Amino acid sequence: MALTRTVRTDDREDTAERLLASAARSSYDPALEIDWDAPVPADKYGMTPEWSSLYGTALWESMSERQRIVLTQHEAASIAGTGIWFEMILMQMLVRDLYRRDPATAYVQFGLTEIADECRHSTMFARAAQHFGIPSYRPKRWIRESGRLFKATAGGALAFGGTLFAEEILDAMQRDFMRDERVQPVTRTVSRIHVVEESRHIRYAREEIVRRTRHLSRTERVRVRLQLGISAYFVVTSLVHDDVYAAAGLDVAEATAAVRANTHYHDRLREGARRTIEFLDDVGLIGGPSTLLLRRAHVL
Repeated sequence: MALTRTVRTDDREDTAERLLASAARSSYDPALEIDWDAPVPADKYGMTPEWSSLYGTALWESMSERQRIVLTQHEAASIAGTGIWFEMILMQMLVRDLYRRDPATAYVQFGLTEIADECRHSTMFARAAQHFGIPSYRPKRWIRESGRLFKATAGGALAFGGTLFAEEILDAMQRDFMRDERVQPVTRTVSRIHVVEESRHIRYAREEIVRRTRHLSRTERVRVRLQLGISAYFVVTSLVHDDVYAAAGLDVAEATAAVRANTHYHDRLREGARRTIEFLDDVGLIGGPSTLLLRRAHVL
């Protein structure tokens, strides 16, 4: 597919300088910005209920309001846990990329700023789960172990493309969370901080993908597409851990079956990933066997 987006390599420093200026104006310390000792309102959802994996199903309709609140609190913690997992992968990939570059450049300095942001975000997500008295949710162990290979070897367009899938779906969710007065105040503040700071990271990733796909050979492009599809599949399907249903007093087998058939949730995922899919398709990174995985993850 012909590329329709162009970013000149010499624009890299200009972009990085603008993003550094943005970081100087709009960065937050969650330890100070969030009232971690505030009481947890009993009548507030953990996240916008329409983003729940069970919303729109007969099972959701049969649940008590208390069950729905507990479920959304645990789902929000599970999504945050997946975010922590992938942000740790991202930080390691960024460090490897920056290691060989000149630290006097704005590109490296913004990369280091992004790593600092991601450290704060991971701590913020973990503390949010603790605030609600919810244990840490993480992807299944075999997925976490497989992530070791990805973080040790992925680079270039693959690393930044995987980042977009993780960050832009979360961004779509949190834009709803932060505006929704039905949602817990701490969740809304966490979401606002993450949306503001993550917008810089998304811009950084998108421009790097354009630069780094420009000269990919056909063989390299096929490889990146496939690996990107695999990483996106595991990120998206790991968002909601099966244990969240047990926490809400539901039968796990019944709940997971309802999720698999829940077209409302699948439509939400597709809408959350729409900008990422359109962008990656534009730069030639959607296609081939990877599309089967993206469809199975309900993002295509």
